[in-house]
Amino acid sequence: MSNFVEKWGLFEASFEGPRNGNPYIDVNFEVIFKHEEILIKVNGFYDGDGIYKVRFMPNILGEWTFVTESNVSSLRGLRGSFVCVEPSKKNHGPVRVKDKFYFEYSDGTPYYPFGTTCYAWIHQQLELQDKTLETLKSSPFNKLRMCVFPKHYDYNHNEPILYAFEGSLDRGFDFSKYNPEFFRHLEKKILDLQEIGIECDLILFHPYDRWGFSKMGVENDDRYVKYIVSRLSSFRNIWWSMANEYDLMEFLKMKNHEDWDRLAKIVQENDPYGHLMSIHNWKKFYDFNKQWVTHCSIQRIDVYKTSENTDEWRRHFNKPIVIDECAYEGNIEHGWGNITGEEMTRRVWEGVVRGGYVGHGETYMHPKDILWWAHGGELDGTSYHRIGFLKRIIEEVPGNIQPIENTAEINPYWDVAVGSFGEDYYIFYFGFNQPSFRTFNMPKDKEYYVDIIDTWNMTIKRLPGLYSGDFRIDLPGKQYIAVRMIKAG
Repeated sequence: MSNFVEKWGLFEASFEGPRNGNPYIDVNFEVIFKHEEILIKVNGFYDGDGIYKVRFMPNILGEWTFVTESNVSSLRGLRGSFVCVEPSKKNHGPVRVKDKFYFEYSDGTPYYPFGTTCYAWIHQQLELQDKTLETLKSSPFNKLRMCVFPKHYDYNHNEPILYAFEGSLDRGFDFSKYNPEFFRHLEKKILDLQEIGIECDLILFHPYDRWGFSKMGVENDDRYVKYIVSRLSSFRNIWWSMANEYDLMEFLKMKNHEDWDRLAKIVQENDPYGHLMSIHNWKKFYDFNKQWVTHCSIQRIDVYKTSENTDEWRRHFNKPIVIDECAYEGNIEHGWGNITGEEMTRRVWEGVVRGGYVGHGETYMHPKDILWWAHGGELDGTSYHRIGFLKRIIEEVPGNIQPIENTAEINPYWDVAVGSFGEDYYIFYFGFNQPSFRTFNMPKDKEYYVDIIDTWNMTIKRLPGLYSGDFRIDLPGKQYIAVRMIKAG
C-alpha cells in the first residue's frame, strides 16, 4: 500500500482472511478512517482467494489513520495510515450538483455533461473494448452510460466475456457468490474512463436479460448493490443509475416501485461520498422529487418533442435535467434509433440553451451488428463533431446558462430558445427555423458583440461594431443558426 494518496485519489489496502464457506455472506468487514476528529466508516469486500480489500477516497489533506472491524478475529483491529497530498492537475474530484440545476467538480471547476451511451461495451471482446476507448479519447464526450450486466436485445445477442456471478448460462448462477475477475475488469474500465476524463454513469439494473440478473430476488439484489457500492464508491468518476427503463422492469414484474427506494437507500448507506444518483425511465418518469435523486435522468416520452421540454422540467423538478436519451442518430428500424445527425445536433443545442444537458448515441446498421449504442467501437455519425463544437462554446461561457422563460408576456423571444448568463451573455437558437433576419431588443445601457453561429457547419462570424437597444440583424435564412451576444468589456 502507498503511504501517499492524492486528494480524491484511491487508497487501497489488502488483508488475508478466511476463504472457507461463503465469505461474501459469512464475513463482515468494515474499516474506520480517521483524520483529526473526522471519522468515516467504509465497507471492505472479499476479492477472492482469501483476500479482503478496503478502498477509500480521501477529501482532506494530511494524515489519515485506519482500523479494521470484523466478526472474524484475523480481520479485526488491523491498523495503518497514509498521507493525503494535493491532487494531480487533471484530478478535480467527484462531480456534485451546484446551484440546483448545474454541476461542478468538487474543487469548483465547472462540469458540463456531454454524454454518450455504450450500454454493453465491457461485455465485448477485448479488442473492441480497446477500440472504444481509443474512440472516446478523441471524442467530445465526458460522460458514458454503461451497464453492469450484459444486455440481450436487438443487435446485441452475444455472450459476455465474463459474468458477475459464479456459474454459467447452462448451469445457472449462484447469486450469493461473485466473480472477482468480472469486477476487476469492470473496475479497470471505469479507471480507464477516469484517465481520459470521462464520468461513468453506471446502470445497476436493466430489463434486457436472459441470465436472470434482473430478477434475482430481494435478498440477492440487496447484497449485490451493497457489494458493488463497497467496491466502487471510492472511484471519483462514478455516478449511480439505479436502472435503465425502470418502469419496463415493473411492467415485466422484475421489480416494483418500492424496490427502487429500498435499493437506493442501500446505495446511500454504503456510499460515504454521496455520488450522484438517478434512475432512467421507459414511458413514465420516476418521481425525481424524491430525496435520493440528485438529478433527472430522462428518456424522451414523446416521439418528437424532448429537448423543448427542458425548461418546463427544470421548473417542475428543481433539479439538473439530464436528457440521457433523446433518441439516437442512426438508421435502424426503431423510431428511437433513426434520427439524422442534424436532428440529434438540434436536440442537443435546444436542451443546452434551455438550461439542461442532452446525451448522444449512435445506432447505425453494421455488417457485424456493432452498434455504438450497445457495443462501442467506432463513431460513424455526423453529430458528435457538432456536439464537440457546442461543448467548446459552452465551456467559454463565463457561467451557467439560464433559460429565459418562453412566455410572450415577459419575453419578446417566445418563438425562439434563449439562454443567458445574466446580461453579459446570450445565445439565441433558431433550430429548424430559417429566418432571414431578426430584430433584437437588448438593454439600452449595454453594448454587445454579435456572433452568427452556423451550428452545423461549425463556423462563427463576428459582425463588425457593437450593438445596443433595439436592432435588426440579417441572418443566413437557413436552419441550425444561433446568434451569440457577449457584453463588451
